[in-house]
Amino acid sequence: MQQSDAPLIPRPEGLYCPEGDFHIDPMRPVARALVTHGHADHARAGHGAVLATRQTLDIMALRYGPDFAQSQQIADGVADINGVRIAFHPAGHVLGSAQISLHTRHQRITITGDYARRPNAACAPWEPVPCDILVTEATFALPVFRHPDPAAEIGKLLASVAAFPDRAHLVGAYALGKAQRVIMLLRAAGYDAPIYIHGALQKLCDYHIAQDIALGDLRPATVERGRKGDFAGAIVLAPPSAFAATWAQRFPDPVICFASGWMMVRARARQRGVELPLVISDHVDWPELTRTITELDPSETWVTHGREDAILRWCALEGRQARPLRLVGYEDEPE
Repeated sequence: MQQSDAPLIPRPEGLYCPEGDFHIDPMRPVARALVTHGHADHARAGHGAVLATRQTLDIMALRYGPDFAQSQQIADGVADINGVRIAFHPAGHVLGSAQISLHTRHQRITITGDYARRPNAACAPWEPVPCDILVTEATFALPVFRHPDPAAEIGKLLASVAAFPDRAHLVGAYALGKAQRVIMLLRAAGYDAPIYIHGALQKLCDYHIAQDIALGDLRPATVERGRKGDFAGAIVLAPPSAFAATWAQRFPDPVICFASGWMMVRARARQRGVELPLVISDHVDWPELTRTITELDPSETWVTHGREDAILRWCALEGRQARPLRLVGYEDEPE
């Protein structure tokens, strides 16, 4: 297929659909952007027009201000842009996250954005979307990545809290999605005590609550001088960047934790000074990625956002057509 005939083209700005004249998750300002979800490696400010789910538009407004784009359009139902039929389907990644399906004149294309197939009480579950071309993320596209049961990881956290009642447990969790998922997992495990949150998490936690995500009793993680003992035995959530600041030094001999799929890589945990790694991911792991391709059975699989070589090799061994997109500017998601 010649690039001029391709339904999607990698450009410096991001993935471009010539037939519809729009970009998907562009990294640079463009005239018309379709956005899968609110993480910063997918959602940027400065576009002319943005089409996304209502929740993603709300989240972008919280992060970038209400004027993050010249115009906004909620992706309810099916839209049509220059003859390309567009629909948004839940991706199971974070609140408001969506897969984007495109029906061009000749093909059905599904752009997954980031997606997860395991239950997540903080967002709508992933839906299978039949397609001729599947554009899949590859964040954890190596056979070594087989994520454990997140409930078991939360069990490790609660066991540590019970074992060290005099120490605060500081859990690194990104503000959009991961923090709320950890909170919901704690609540599902029967933890009904107050959970303390860094101020950087407040806006997005408040938004989840407004969207009927019951996060329970959340309190500010504010330490007054001479009162460190107030947080003994407490669970405190904060963005990982806060751990490098003096803020983290205010707590009583804290147990440093980090909730991420990358915590399977011991070197990453050591580099971050993590005492209790929690392998909780909001992306598909290797078995889920290969199962998705097998179940959807697309004519072609296009791979982006991560490690491409292993999944391309797997597709070749399975007799499946696949190609890397190698989009510029996409690095490891802060997950």
